[in-house]
Parts: sequence; C-alpha cells; structure tokens
Amino acid sequence: MTHQECCRLIERPFPVVISAPSGTGKTSVVEKLLAIDGRLKRALTATTRPAREGEVDGQDYLFLTREQFQEKRDAGDFVEFAKVHDHWYGVPRVSITEGLKKGKWVVLNVDVQGGLTIRKTYTNAVLIFLLPPTMEALEERLRGRGTDSEEEIAVRLKNATDEMSVAMDYDYVVVNDDVKTCAGRLLEIIHAETSRTSRGLVMPDGA
Repeated sequence: MTHQECCRLIERPFPVVISAPSGTGKTSVVEKLLAIDGRLKRALTATTRPAREGEVDGQDYLFLTREQFQEKRDAGDFVEFAKVHDHWYGVPRVSITEGLKKGKWVVLNVDVQGGLTIRKTYTNAVLIFLLPPTMEALEERLRGRGTDSEEEIAVRLKNATDEMSVAMDYDYVVVNDDVKTCAGRLLEIIHAETSRTSRGLVMPDGA
C-alpha cells in the first residue's frame, strides 16, 4: 500500500427520525438543525389539523382535508400514518425517497408511532427522542403557545407520559433545554452515525 492509499468513507444518506412529546420544541430544533447543515432536508408531513398562525401549506406541512388524506392513505402514498390528538398525520413516501436520491439526510419530524413504523421500512434510519427539561417546563410551554384549551393541554400532558415511556425504543435521547445546543447535539449524532463502519467505510486493497 502506497502512502497515497487510504480508507474512504462513502457517505450514504439515511432517514433521521426526531420525535418528542407535544410542546417539547422539536419543530424549533429541527428548523435550527436544517439551518446549520445544508446536507439535511426535512421530509414534508401531511396532516388534517388546521394550520396554526404563520404556518404555510407546502412549506411547514401539507395540509389536507380528511377526505384528501384518506385518498392518499388508501393509495399507499404514506410510508407511515397515525392519528394523534384527533388529527391524522402521515409522511408521503416520495418525501423520503426523493431526498435520499439527492444525497440528503432526510429529517422526519414525527410522533413515536410514526417513528417506529418508519424503522420497519428503513432499517438504517436513526431514531432520536427529545425530552423536555422537566414536566413543569413542558406544561409551561404548552400554556405559553396559547393554542390549546385546558382539556387539550391535559390530554397532551397525559400523552407525553405515554410517549416518553417509548423513548427506550429509540437510538438516542436528547434533552431540549436550549434549541441551539440541542440542534448541535443532534448534528453530532448524525455525523457520528455517518462514520459508522457499517454505513460505508471502504478499506484499501490489501488492508
């Protein structure tokens, strides 16, 4: 082996699933993550829930009626779908495949049900679960949004406890105590996963 020969790392993009209880701030973390590394691309999620103030159809979510969602679901257009807080959410299969073909690490902002389903289809996916600093902080964030009724907040807090019990089925758990810091931790995980020998390390002939 000459001194010019060395190992090569072939970067093969994979889906990155990020889940968290409602109110943990995963959307803000994902936005920050995408802003600091252009090799990452967010998979667009379809939903039947109404758009919140400032959200743009086709940019933040693909907002569908229940009838439209059912048509796409019956056609097999979603790699996963689930009903969360009385609204349907689903990830269009094309949202993932097109990103991977372009050499992008596709980031999916989905609930725990969706995350575990995606792993069945994409066994090379990396699953990361975000936790709030405390349950008190989570409740404060939910109330601070001003978008949910007392009944909805109670349901989300109960669901948060159930969702956090599934965190052990994920590859990593990260506490979102600060958006920028949390996004940095996620990027470190993605870079580390990219360097796994099982993902594409090529050794020189004769090594």
